[in-house]
Amino acid sequence: MGATGPGCLVVTGASAGIGRAVARRFLAEGWGVALLARRPEALAEAAEGHPQALVLPCDVTREAEVDAAFAAAADRFGRIDVLFNNAGLFPPGAPIDEVPLADWQRAVDVNLTGMFLAARAAFRHMRAQDPQGGRIVNNGSISAHAPRPGSVAYTATKHAITGLTKSLSLDGRAFGIACGQIDIGNARTELAAGLGQGALQPDGTRRPEPMMDLDPVVEAVLTMARMPAEANVQFLTVMATAMPFIGRG
Repeated sequence: MGATGPGCLVVTGASAGIGRAVARRFLAEGWGVALLARRPEALAEAAEGHPQALVLPCDVTREAEVDAAFAAAADRFGRIDVLFNNAGLFPPGAPIDEVPLADWQRAVDVNLTGMFLAARAAFRHMRAQDPQGGRIVNNGSISAHAPRPGSVAYTATKHAITGLTKSLSLDGRAFGIACGQIDIGNARTELAAGLGQGALQPDGTRRPEPMMDLDPVVEAVLTMARMPAEANVQFLTVMATAMPFIGRG
């Protein structure tokens, strides 16, 4: 780990939801944390002026911004130990023939290309730093396993993240870089707020679904990040206990 307590964590999508909660918990645990997202004001609020927080406004779809942000994090903390590759969006739901190309492209740009760019930047620094190595935790989704109705763009990108995770795990072996994926279901965030009021089901009905607080999700990410170098949580699913996943459809 790095010289700033337990280590240096980079979080994408750190201005809200899961990313914000993870960043705050790691700061409380003594980590140096680089917070990346597009909105400077929301990032500053998430960081709460913590001395070990580094606010880095960044659009993860822009290559130069991502590379500059990771370089700034490495310069501030001396190394990058963990990336929580979290930034993502859920485009409006619709059958595929009603999905505008712009909605599809935006989902691919953020959920897939953005995660690729962040992983590539982290991998580059982890491979070059001394001592070599680090850990990448990709935020997948329950939709990486079982889709919701009308979610073709989101589901396709999250299935792709599973392939990204496996490929990074394989390519990182020679350099001490581990990669795992956390698949989260029905956590109370802005992104999933509507599920508790009424979510579209495969039979065409809308029903409220069980939700869970963010605390178990944050604990799971912290557990993955704290694994010793010789161990890795490859895939971890954390979900509201009674949500429709097992048996969905």
